[in-house]
Amino acid sequence: MTALYVLDVPENTAVAKVAAEAGAAVGKVGPYFEITADGPIVVDRRATGCRHAVWYSCVAGVAGGRIVQHDKDALRVDPA
Repeated sequence: MTALYVLDVPENTAVAKVAAEAGAAVGKVGPYFEITADGPIVVDRRATGCRHAVWYSCVAGVAGGRIVQHDKDALRVDPA
C-alpha cells in the first residue's frame, strides 16, 4: 500500500479532496491527511487550484512508495 502524508491546513485540503475523487482513501494521522491506495496515487494540480508555492510544499512524507512526478501538472506516487 502506498501512502502520502499532507499536513492538514486549509491550503492543502484541496489536495486530499482531489486524491479522494481520484479513488484514493483519505484518513487522518495526527495533524496529517493520510492518502492511501493499493496502486499509484495521482493528484492533478490544476484540479486542486493550489498556487505553485503551496503545491510544491504540500508533501510531508511518503510510505511504501516514491514520488515519480511532482511538477506543475501533477503529483504521482508509485508503489515501491
